[in-house]
Amino acid sequence: MGTKGMAMFEKFSRSWELVKASAAVLRSDKELMLFPMISAAATLMVLATFLVPMIGWRVFQHGFGVSAAVWTFLFYFCQYTVILFFNSALVGAAMIRLEGGDPSLADGLNAAKARLPAILGYAAIAATVGLVLKRMKDDSHFLVRLLGGGLGAAWTLATFLVVPVLVSQDIGPVDALKKSAGLLKRTWGENAIGNIGIGAAFGLIMFAVIVVGVLLAYAAAQLSMALAVVIAVLFVIAALLLGVYQSALSGIYSAALYRYATHGEAPPAFQGLHLESAFQPK
Repeated sequence: MGTKGMAMFEKFSRSWELVKASAAVLRSDKELMLFPMISAAATLMVLATFLVPMIGWRVFQHGFGVSAAVWTFLFYFCQYTVILFFNSALVGAAMIRLEGGDPSLADGLNAAKARLPAILGYAAIAATVGLVLKRMKDDSHFLVRLLGGGLGAAWTLATFLVVPVLVSQDIGPVDALKKSAGLLKRTWGENAIGNIGIGAAFGLIMFAVIVVGVLLAYAAAQLSMALAVVIAVLFVIAALLLGVYQSALSGIYSAALYRYATHGEAPPAFQGLHLESAFQPK
């Protein structure tokens, strides 16, 4: 195997070890899963709040005009605010855990409340970018849609560490975005491997759960429709719990990467993984 091949193998191996260490942290403090659970419930409430008036007022009846754009922006802003707030609470609590503490639900929520103005500012930026990317991805021209997909992926990577930055530093949303992009460029190009790896792994697991659930529900329906409904509900709950676990794991992963990148040393749960080379200036 060549030098480049070895380097890539080490990146994959190191990212996998980081994911496993993040899972170990989550197992030691299952209370961290409360944050994405509350976030999911709150985002569903926001969705219902916007969806009912949208249908009643026929916001999109005449296509994607000015009123539809304003409505979409407001929806994105509220959704991003909720998601960012509880992600900040999760990361705040995770950082306490990584420092060796024992965070409570209140500790995480207080960390997020302390940074609420910056969270609102970044939610407005994210909503604007989200609206632009949506328009590009819905465009009739293939090249525009392709560009929108590429920009969306770049935006995801560049903003991966925004939440840890917002929670840890008393800076505004624009500076937090610059800091996140700088950390990605300077120290952690491998975050793409871990980030995409977590998504791919949970995507496969989710697909398997859905397939098994559908097959079992279909088989049960031959005997009893009530039994089929029960099985379907149980597998839907399982899929939702998988999504919650993935969200919590990603939050811990981002907190750990940020802490190491800024402090130059691995948290206790991540020591022994030989991460020094990952954070040498490129």
